[in-house]
Amino acid sequence: MSKLEPRDLVPELRFTEFRESEGWTQKTIKDIFSIFQGYAFSSTDSVATGTRWLKIADVDIQKMNHNSPSFLPKDYEGEYGRFIVKKGDYVMALTRPILGGKLKVACVDDVFDGALLNQRVGKLVTQENSTFVYYLIQTSQLVSDIERSIAGSEPPNLSSQQIKDIKTYIPSDEREIKKVADCLSSMDDLITKNTQKLESLKLHKKGLMQKLFPEEGKSIPEFVFACNVKWIKKTFEEVYSLKTTNSLSRDKLNYDEGLVKNIHYGDIHTKFSTLFDITKEYVPFISEEISLDKIKQESYCQEGDMVFADASEDIDDVGKSIELININGEKLLSGLHTILARQKESYLVKGFGGYLFKSEAMRKQIQKESQGAKVLGISSGRISKIDVIYPIEQSEQQRIVDCLSSLDKLIDAQTKKIEVLNKYKKGLMQKLFPEIKEFIA
Repeated sequence: MSKLEPRDLVPELRFTEFRESEGWTQKTIKDIFSIFQGYAFSSTDSVATGTRWLKIADVDIQKMNHNSPSFLPKDYEGEYGRFIVKKGDYVMALTRPILGGKLKVACVDDVFDGALLNQRVGKLVTQENSTFVYYLIQTSQLVSDIERSIAGSEPPNLSSQQIKDIKTYIPSDEREIKKVADCLSSMDDLITKNTQKLESLKLHKKGLMQKLFPEEGKSIPEFVFACNVKWIKKTFEEVYSLKTTNSLSRDKLNYDEGLVKNIHYGDIHTKFSTLFDITKEYVPFISEEISLDKIKQESYCQEGDMVFADASEDIDDVGKSIELININGEKLLSGLHTILARQKESYLVKGFGGYLFKSEAMRKQIQKESQGAKVLGISSGRISKIDVIYPIEQSEQQRIVDCLSSLDKLIDAQTKKIEVLNKYKKGLMQKLFPEIKEFIA
């Protein structure tokens, strides 16, 4: 198999002023860019404050991570000045640089402006338009070529030497190069702005959650919709009764056919919404060869039930929960590593429990009752000990649900908008760069 290298290779989508121009020019990577590697600073060089230290974990796919800040002495800026990166530089991870078919490369932002580059992180050096090169190396063809070039070592490591002879194509006209770069960077700017809006909505919701539910040790929240509404405290076991769940593993489930669906604890952790609507969720069936004859009718889920994931490796996720607000008349069971709780009486309006058990005070109670070392768990006995606090007036409960669910709808709409923008950008990437077809030699 070899690549077809036509003389006049052009992209599917080309700006009007370049449609009659000559085809893109073939070049090797070494003629387009090189990778300047960082310095092997010692872990003992680390200080509490100083110059930001840019490590491999700080470079993700098209974004910089700010979660684990590290610093080097301020006076290192003089001795190691050539390893300083500036805002607008492009950096890439050099060990395990490809994740899920995507290259870990990102633009240096304000946080890392003036940072010192660590070993196994590289800076792109080019005489071409650096933004164009940034997008060029993210094309699926070039990522595949890079992946093949660094295969064979464990872990895979990237360097200029390994990829220098890879061939690719760029426009002959610098104006076209700039046009492609500007188009894609403006698309990224739009995605970034919408992502920031999404984060603002999530932050606003987090703030509301803290104020609409009582803090730990308090009997009423900071924000109320109606005056003089009393909140009552009951134990979990006074409000809920627990129902039997099954222990079916993933291999007993499928997404194609069946009569009964099943909630797996992993889906509570990763994808199900706080207010679970079966018509909007991708829920697996129990495979038909599994006998359900011994399942009692009361074990089938009902609307208003709470389902808790009873195990997690992360303290933040132990006891994570959903409330079933719509099961659309379908048969649904609660499965492996879950706790199924049903109200004994109609204490809470539909949806209130879903938000209540995501509140900070409730989460802290559940975390305190969890046990385990590597894997944390919350048993039905221990969850029954926690206190459930709620407003007596169901009209107040409903206002809280309406407030938070309307915000969830905004968050969901914004999330979908970002997904559409990313899909559109992916399509642009495929059409703005020429496809290098292959044929059997």
